[in-house]
Amino acid sequence: MVNYVIKFSSYSEKDKKKLKQSGLEEKARKLLGIIQDNPFQNPPPYEKLRGDYQGCYSRRINIQHRLVYEVDEPKKEIHILRMWTHYE
Repeated sequence: MVNYVIKFSSYSEKDKKKLKQSGLEEKARKLLGIIQDNPFQNPPPYEKLRGDYQGCYSRRINIQHRLVYEVDEPKKEIHILRMWTHYE
């Protein structure tokens, strides 16, 4: 099985610091490992987003914060857009 390459946006790089400070870094790391193997694996559940993030997917880190990503299937890349709340 081919692993996907994960690329982080500038927003998600800033979100990494927030996750570390809030103690959610390990949960996010586990989700990243799962989506690197298969971005459409269920469980844990994911949802397709609409609006500004149409074409992207979201997985819960906790009740408030989400990991938001888009998949470039031909390049086998996952672009992490946010790792904090996307309701700002």
